[in-house]
Parts: sequence; structure tokens; C-alpha cells
Amino acid sequence: MEHTIQTNIAKILGRIEKACINADRNTDDVKLLLATKTVAAETIKIAFSHHQTLIGENKIQEIKEKYESLKSIPHQKHFIGHLQTNKVKELIRYDVDCLQSLDRLKLAEKLQNRLEYENKTMDAYLQFNTSFEDSKFGMHPDNAVKFALEVQQFDRINIKGLMTIGLFSAEHEKVRKCFRLLKNIQGQLLDKDIPVHELSMGMSGDLEIAIEEGATMVRVGTAIFGKREHPDSYYWNEDQ
Repeated sequence: MEHTIQTNIAKILGRIEKACINADRNTDDVKLLLATKTVAAETIKIAFSHHQTLIGENKIQEIKEKYESLKSIPHQKHFIGHLQTNKVKELIRYDVDCLQSLDRLKLAEKLQNRLEYENKTMDAYLQFNTSFEDSKFGMHPDNAVKFALEVQQFDRINIKGLMTIGLFSAEHEKVRKCFRLLKNIQGQLLDKDIPVHELSMGMSGDLEIAIEEGATMVRVGTAIFGKREHPDSYYWNEDQ
């Protein structure tokens, strides 16, 4: 297994590098986040041993299950799934560094209140539904400026960037539209001095398109750890 994961990491880094060259971008400007949903802690440790220490989890339950096994190894942990407000306390308890799926004001309020109570801060990305699918979570793009300005009032939440889940489609131009829309939202918010410098978009099947459209972080799981029991759409649509 270790050799397979090492080989897969090298392939993905190669794809990222090639995409950056084709887009005339610096390879250092695009980070690889390992999407570790359903991946066992021991398997994640193999990736850590090959210098990939940025992971993203979809479910609080999985974070809890893997916490003790991984906590002694320096790594960064992002939450990339849909989060119910009653899970905010656990998000903080299990040392999540960044919430990438901040998609509604109620969640921001709950997070701010809990962070105040704990005397902590947390990085966050604002999630937008750029494919306009009912099955996807994320704030509607039309509300981007209003939502970002509201979240910016919360002093415990450090807005760092934006996140989206592109259309699951083999039609590349339809996928590209999703990523291009997030890039446009970024421009609107930067004009308002909201520091959304990171763009988390693109996964195993579409990372090249995402990099062409400005991604600074791609979220890759299947192409590194192998196929899961269910397709990606099952996990991304799962309520948390």
C-alpha cells in the first residue's frame, strides 16, 4: 500500500506541476489537500511520511475516530463537509485548523460564539454553490458580498478564502463555469478588502481546469487513496 500511495502522490504532484506550467503559474502557489474521508488513520500516516500533511475531513465522527492516532504527527486539518451548528463545539475540540464550508450566517454566529467562549480563533473559507444544484451546499453567489461582509464582522473568524464543489460532469466547459464564477466572486470580495486570497476548488477529476481558473488548493482523495464504496457525490451531499 505504501508504494501505491507514494506513487499516486507523485502522479498528482506531477499533474499539478504540469497544469501550473500550462497556466503560466508558479507551482508553489497551488497546495494539495488530501481528502481523507473514509481513509483509515494508518493510511493517512503513510501520506504524512511522504510530506503531505494537509488533510480535509467531511465528517466530525471521522475526525474523532482518527484524532488520537494522528495528533502526535504535525499536520493541518481542514473541515470540508457540510456542518450542522450543533457540531461546532467538536470542530474546535478536535483541533480543526480551518472550516472550508462556512455557508450560512447562522453557522458563522454559532462559530463566533463558541470561539469567544474558548478564547480561540479559526480560519474559514466561504463556500458557494457555483453549480446551482439543489443537492449541493453553499451560499448562493448572488449573496456573496452581503454574506462576506456579515461574516467579516465576527472577529474570531479569519476569512482566508473561498471554496466550491464543481459540477460532477464530463463536460469540461460546464465544470469550468463553476470555477470561473468562484474566481469572479473572489474579485468582488477583494475589491471590498475582504482577504479571500485562497481558492479551494478542483478534485481528482478536474484539478487541471481548477488550476487554469485560479485554484490555490485542490482537494484530492480518490486518485491517491483509491476508489471509495460510494461515488464522491454521495459524500459531498451527506448531511453532517
